[in-house]
Amino acid sequence: MQTVRQLLGAKSPEIHAVPPDVAVVQAIRLMAEKGIGAVLVMEGAALVGILSERDYARKIVLMDRSSATTPVREIMTAELVTVAPTVSVEQCLELVTNRRIRHLPVLDGDQVVGVISIGDLVKSVIAQQRQELGQLQEYITGG
Repeated sequence: MQTVRQLLGAKSPEIHAVPPDVAVVQAIRLMAEKGIGAVLVMEGAALVGILSERDYARKIVLMDRSSATTPVREIMTAELVTVAPTVSVEQCLELVTNRRIRHLPVLDGDQVVGVISIGDLVKSVIAQQRQELGQLQEYITGG
């Protein structure tokens, strides 16, 4: 099974982040521009949280708050679930399923090296299954 490091190697190395004091609307604009469902919240090089579309929907829209005046720090998820580059895709799938989350920041020590989404994990599993299926078909047909 593939590791997080291998998964990140196939992705764009870009990390999208905002500072905690920026208005929520700016973070949402960044997510829309980049076509992503979450941004990291960082103070300098330190990861302090993550802001997802789910946070926005539940803590701004449903609470009738203003995204223009509410800072990210007030609605971000601060209790982070992170993984190391050496963790397997299978372990990550278990984490996102059990914790009911969609994004995993990847830390090498204290340094943020990427983010993987449930979509990245599912694509990896599908690719692995296709490869195994191809090998089995080749074996069965004697190719």
